[in-house]
Amino acid sequence: MQVSLQALKAFESAARRGSFKLAAEELSLTPTAISHHISNLESRLNVTLFHRLGRRISLTGTGIKLAKATSDGFRIIDSALEEVMEAGSAVRVTTTSSFAAMVLIPSQHEFEQANPGISMEISTGESVDNQSYVIPIRFGDVSVAADSDVIISESFNVFGAYGKVSPFGANEPVTIFTTQWKNKSLPDPPLAAWLELNGLDGSNIMFKKFDQELFGIQQAMAGNGLVFCSTTLTKRLLKFNLLQQFETRPVNSDFCYYIPNKNSFETRSAIRFLNWIEDLLNQGGEVET
Repeated sequence: MQVSLQALKAFESAARRGSFKLAAEELSLTPTAISHHISNLESRLNVTLFHRLGRRISLTGTGIKLAKATSDGFRIIDSALEEVMEAGSAVRVTTTSSFAAMVLIPSQHEFEQANPGISMEISTGESVDNQSYVIPIRFGDVSVAADSDVIISESFNVFGAYGKVSPFGANEPVTIFTTQWKNKSLPDPPLAAWLELNGLDGSNIMFKKFDQELFGIQQAMAGNGLVFCSTTLTKRLLKFNLLQQFETRPVNSDFCYYIPNKNSFETRSAIRFLNWIEDLLNQGGEVET
């Protein structure tokens, strides 16, 4: 059965306002047009929706049922339209505190300059945010991520404050900050593999652990030691001479940054963000605009 959407809007408004005249004002129509739409609707459905007593109207039992259904339906549609419109003008990202602090927040202005009319909203958390239109950037074992969801595979190395003399090769004690993940299901950072790759036995190294890479990076920038951490998090700091790397070689890992169900994001803002973040991470610096 084909029922006019405009007729349903006229009915819903008249039912809610209790008046054809008030419905006409709300919908920028004439009372005659409202009456005509509702009469056509009643004819289509073969029911009476309103009792008409002169200029007064009241809903019939059938009208009450349909009024509730149309009111609920239009409210859901209006809410969905508002959400879609909001999603088109903003990209909402949730990620780890370290990735937000070291990558997203410092680059937020660049994204918004390159994409006028789209703002970036950043929140932090370790679990996937299931709200619609929220893009979750997660750090985890590559085995849990689909290949199409991975935005960058991760390597690790040691970094220190800019200008710091390399402590390796000397017999002086070395402090290295590393990470013990909050998420106990994650494997440990590949510290043993890094030591082996670089021919170090670790006998003169004191390891101190934080539960977030961000804290170790801050300690290294303050000159309080070195940090063994993700190379993704340090790219911008190296570029602006806030950290430096030494002669050590980075070690590949089984970790990656990934976006669950990445290809399911289809809004204009989401697609632009996804292209931008992959370029940013894989080029290792600011994206040319």
